Amino acid sequence: MINGNTEIIAHIGYPTHTFKSPMIYNPYFEEAGINAVVVPMGCKSEHFPSFLKAVFSLENTRGALITMPHKVSVVGLLDEVTPTVRVAGACNAVKQLPDGRLVGDMFDGAGFVRGVQRKGFDLSGKRVLVVGTGGVGSAIAASLAGANIAAISLFDVNTASCEALAQRLKDNCPQITVQTGSNDPAGHDLVVNATPMGMNEGDPLPMDVSRLSPDTFVGEVVMKAETTAFLAAAQKRGCRTQVGTDMLFEQIPAYLEYFGLPSTTAEELRRVAKLSY
Repeated sequence: MINGNTEIIAHIGYPTHTFKSPMIYNPYFEEAGINAVVVPMGCKSEHFPSFLKAVFSLENTRGALITMPHKVSVVGLLDEVTPTVRVAGACNAVKQLPDGRLVGDMFDGAGFVRGVQRKGFDLSGKRVLVVGTGGVGSAIAASLAGANIAAISLFDVNTASCEALAQRLKDNCPQITVQTGSNDPAGHDLVVNATPMGMNEGDPLPMDVSRLSPDTFVGEVVMKAETTAFLAAAQKRGCRTQVGTDMLFEQIPAYLEYFGLPSTTAEELRRVAKLSY
C-alpha cells in the first residue's frame, strides 16, 4: 500500500511521453517487498526547472528518472555531475545528497556496457565503433569511455553532432584515441548501431556488414524487433550480438544501485515486467 512513507522515484518527461519504466520497476518493487514506487510525471520544458526543485522538496523522494526532452537541460540545474554526464552531454538520473545538493548521472549507456560485459566481452583495450551520435549514441560512447577502451570511432550523418561528441571525449578522456568520419566496421572489436535504422522493415543497414569480422561483437539499440535485420546479418557473419532490449533491462540495476535501493538482475526484471511492445 502506498503511503507517506513510500519512497518515490519520479519519472519526469514530456506530458505525451510513453512511460514504460513503471511497468518494470513497480512489479519488481512489489514482488521484492520494497516500499517504493516509480511515478510518471509529465512536465513541459518551461516548467521543468521549478518542477524539479519541487519534486526534491518532498520528504519521500528517493530520486528522479529524467527522460526527453529534459535530459540535456537538467545538466545545468545540478550541483554536480559525473564524467559520463559531461561526455554524453545529458543526464537521466538525479538524486539529492544529505547536504541538499542535487547530483546527476547518465545510465542509458551503462545498460549497454553492462550487458556486453555480462556476456563475457572484456572491453579493456578494445577498439570500438559507434554509428549514431545522438542521445543514445552519446550515452553509450560515454559509458564505453569509462570501461577502459583504447580507441573509439564515431559516425553520424549529422557531422556537427558527431564532432561535438568527439571533442567532449577528447576533453574528458585524453587517454582514448578518437576518430570520426567513417562507419567502416573493419578493424573494430565492438560495433554499435545507435541509429533508428532497423525500426522499420526495409531500412538500410547502418554499415557494410560484409566488412564485419566474425570476431567482432555487435550491439544494437533498436527495440522494435528483438533481432533486427542488422543483427541477423551480423549473426550470419558469425558475430556475437546484443539485442536492443538488453540495454533497457541491464541499466535498471545500475539505477537501483545509484538510488541506494536493493538491486536485482536483468533476468529477474524481464520475468516480472509487464511490458507490451
